[in-house]
Amino acid sequence: MSEFLATIFPEEKNIPEQFRINETVDQREYLINGEMKIWNGNLNPVLSPVFIKEGNEYKQKVIGSTPLLTTKESLEALDAAVKAYNLGNGEWPTKSVTERIEHVEKFLVAMRAQRESVVKLLMWEIGKTLKDSEKEFDRTCDYIVDTIKAYKELDRESAKLTEDQGFMAQIRRVPLGVSLCMGPYNYPLNETFTTLIPALIMGNTVVFKPAKYGVLLIRPLIEAFRTSFPAGVINIIYGRGRETVGALMETGKIDVFAFIGTNKGANELKKLHPKSHRLKAILGLDAKNPAIVLPDADLDNAVNECITGSLSFNGQRCTALKILFVHRSVVDQFISKFNDSVKKLKPGMPWDSGAALTPLPEPGKVEYLQALVDDAKQHGAKVMNENGGAHLNSFFYPAVVYPVNAKMRLYAEEQFGPVIPIVPFDDDQEAIDYVVNSNFGQQVSIFGTTSKRIAVLIDAFSNQVGRINLNAQSQRGPDTFPFNGRKDSAEGTLSIADALRVFSIRTIVATKNIDSNKQIISNIIRNHESQFLSTDYIF
Repeated sequence: MSEFLATIFPEEKNIPEQFRINETVDQREYLINGEMKIWNGNLNPVLSPVFIKEGNEYKQKVIGSTPLLTTKESLEALDAAVKAYNLGNGEWPTKSVTERIEHVEKFLVAMRAQRESVVKLLMWEIGKTLKDSEKEFDRTCDYIVDTIKAYKELDRESAKLTEDQGFMAQIRRVPLGVSLCMGPYNYPLNETFTTLIPALIMGNTVVFKPAKYGVLLIRPLIEAFRTSFPAGVINIIYGRGRETVGALMETGKIDVFAFIGTNKGANELKKLHPKSHRLKAILGLDAKNPAIVLPDADLDNAVNECITGSLSFNGQRCTALKILFVHRSVVDQFISKFNDSVKKLKPGMPWDSGAALTPLPEPGKVEYLQALVDDAKQHGAKVMNENGGAHLNSFFYPAVVYPVNAKMRLYAEEQFGPVIPIVPFDDDQEAIDYVVNSNFGQQVSIFGTTSKRIAVLIDAFSNQVGRINLNAQSQRGPDTFPFNGRKDSAEGTLSIADALRVFSIRTIVATKNIDSNKQIISNIIRNHESQFLSTDYIF
């Protein structure tokens, strides 16, 4: 392993030409009120998780920098969004559904033209493999297409008039106001856009702050945002959260808070809002998703799903399997098969063909993971796989840790990285108690074949988590499925259709069902006198 670690990071000359970053990307642009502004103040360096080998030394690659905006610029962005919304009377919130869809479609065309640039920055900024970076970009484009389709369907359903108990009415969804959208570093494009696009298409105006890591990849899209939406509808800021986002929340002018990150961060920001009852929050937060491997499980399938579930993108997913409960009767066999599968995962750089294990983008992450492993060892666990936990610079080779118990930090703490804790159990109630008493409640995966036993677990977990996976890893997709969580794991529900609903509110026009009122409604609809009250059918 020591020889392998010595060659894991490349020399500059050995990086394929098409993937090299020969010049740093020093970004000074930011977008406020439809104007591309230039920042002349301090910049924040963007460090890649990729280290470059120079002789016997390693140098972390600096790939660019982004603006360190201040409270002043952040409040300017907020003022632009507030002005564009204009208490619901602005150009954007009063546009027709068809018109807003046209703007989003225009953005999608411009976005697709930047695929190569965004994919390259995804690899360099967060260490995501070429294949997964391309998948994230393409999936995001598909999400936008499907969101447009879902919005058309939602509007068609709203185009009819309802009659009940002597009343006639039309019910439509309208925007909530000014949204603050913040995404995570692990999916800085896809998960960010799963809130940003629904917020925009429903008529909200937005202040958007890119993720802490994976921030430069938004740069190729800024011009697309600027030219695709009216001034002030989308405003993009950069900088430290305390000086930017905190100031926005303190004004009380944020109506919708869309945030994907930690529950601690969400709590701190929500507390800053002076009118919390008026703040709509859509949050995707921490998770400690367990897998439960029963004695009659198909072990080959369980291992394959748990490998992908725990180590896809190095385990840096909120939906990752972060603790494995394996029945004691099959745990030795499971670990043996699991270790064999880990050994087959190819370490490398993001652009390397077939690479599955790549460097980690978070500073201090390797040291944090090592501390978790050391803590587990102190309480009786061992690293079960060959070379498990070996590390160099930002690279950490997966560590399979067993047996894990409640005394260890790994038992309850979300590691968000390539450390796989395995807990042996004898009674199914042990696994049930873990899920019931956990602070998190996103997903759980059950592996087994006995329907009666599985049914008991399903019933035990149905009021604890947002999704129960049977003989499959935990995951977000398909995007048409609801994505939510309980406890400290989420607030609100996301999916293509659900996202449109959480970024809007139902408003109703109602009147008594008498001839004079019918005539008024008929005139408004026939003469297209109202954007809201309409029976137009969008194709």
